[in-house]
Amino acid sequence: MSLRPSPVVPALLLALALPPAAAAQGAGSTKDDAAPPRPAASTPSAAGSRTPATGRLDGIAAVVNDDVVLQSDVEEQLYLFLIRAQANPDSATVDTLRRQVLDQLIDEKLVVAEAKRQGVTVSEAEIAREVDNAVDEAKQRMGGVEAFTAQLQRENLNEAKLREKYREEMRRQMLGQRLVQRQFPRRTVPAAEAETFFKANPDKFPKAPAELRLQVIQIPVEADSLEARRARAKIDDARKRITGGQKFAKVAQEMSDDAESARSGGDLGFFAPGSLEPEFERAAFSQPIGVLGQPVRSSFGWHLIEVLERDTMKTRAGRDSVNAEGQPVLEAHARHILVRVPVDSTDVDRARALAERVRREAAEGGDFGALVKRHSRYQGPAAPDGDIGFVSMSTLSPNIRAGLEPLAAGQVSEVLVNPRGFNIFKLVERKPERAYTLEEVKDELPNAVAGIQFRERYEAWVKGLRAKARIQYR
Repeated sequence: MSLRPSPVVPALLLALALPPAAAAQGAGSTKDDAAPPRPAASTPSAAGSRTPATGRLDGIAAVVNDDVVLQSDVEEQLYLFLIRAQANPDSATVDTLRRQVLDQLIDEKLVVAEAKRQGVTVSEAEIAREVDNAVDEAKQRMGGVEAFTAQLQRENLNEAKLREKYREEMRRQMLGQRLVQRQFPRRTVPAAEAETFFKANPDKFPKAPAELRLQVIQIPVEADSLEARRARAKIDDARKRITGGQKFAKVAQEMSDDAESARSGGDLGFFAPGSLEPEFERAAFSQPIGVLGQPVRSSFGWHLIEVLERDTMKTRAGRDSVNAEGQPVLEAHARHILVRVPVDSTDVDRARALAERVRREAAEGGDFGALVKRHSRYQGPAAPDGDIGFVSMSTLSPNIRAGLEPLAAGQVSEVLVNPRGFNIFKLVERKPERAYTLEEVKDELPNAVAGIQFRERYEAWVKGLRAKARIQYR
């Protein structure tokens, strides 16, 4: 987990088109496309303090009047967006995102310059308060002061330097937000007006993505039995040490194969559902708080988990976060010890061979449900015959999506690679992309229309700023 400041323009999630003030404007959408696929992390700990491997040398990405946008700024913002969105797009999509990030950083410089020209100011006290909040959030996100300090050292920083980075970042963000709020005061859209707008402008609203009803067989890559037994014995030994009176943090530092969290005594900080391995999360969100759990197996190996606390995730406004069903979204704070179960190319080849054999049998008319019962190790919710229900195409990783797109109902996919091993899918039914009905989005329309209208006004205004500026892409 990095201590970099938050993205300059977090509204990348809204089609990379809105300034930071979008949140203040209450901008929304009808039903957002489902979240991008989550990449498998190398460990259950949060992302490390690395930068994207782009192969690009640092330099000037663009010149805006007398200011510059550095390539490193573009790459950092792109990286932060991908981490926060937990996306793992293909190279073409990354290139498109990179250009959109650059354009947005250019827009941000134009907005901040205009704010200064118009005499917009932000007090040092306001900036200091936001910096304090950002540092406090970073400490909590890292799992405590000790982990926070260790991460600072890894990034060749101290708290004073970090605060200075945050201070300049906050100053720019707040100047831009103040000007945008002045230019575009919040407007409440009546429900009747929102419905009229929806009917008259269907092309301005996102579509409900195509859905596939699938059956799945998952063949994991697993170590041979000897390595698996050794790992289990090691995690059992770690548990005996803790139940015998040794400190969890000490055992984690000495035995955990998750080096990132081991330095913090196994502390993973807070995490939300959907960010870690399913088996790990099931334990983290069900174990009694403060009780050492039994060993849990994931695709990385064996874990000992102790849940330190659980709480409802908060929005920036301090309100409880809720899911699509209106239920509070919990986050857990846990620590763990990981003992990896190492796999090698022989294990991969063995799993691939089995997957190819199972796929041939399924494609030749074999009973898919029976093959599921014999071979599948799928960990998600599914019927006994492997039916996982309808899945949005937008939630699938690019290689899985590409493997499913040409299938007709009743056909079986080729063997497709995923982070856990190999998947074979059978397409049961296909629902095409479609427009949302008024009834589906009625409650969300006022905010959605306010967001669309704000975005249109904002984009026209920024276009005017661009027309008066000198911009050179490098």
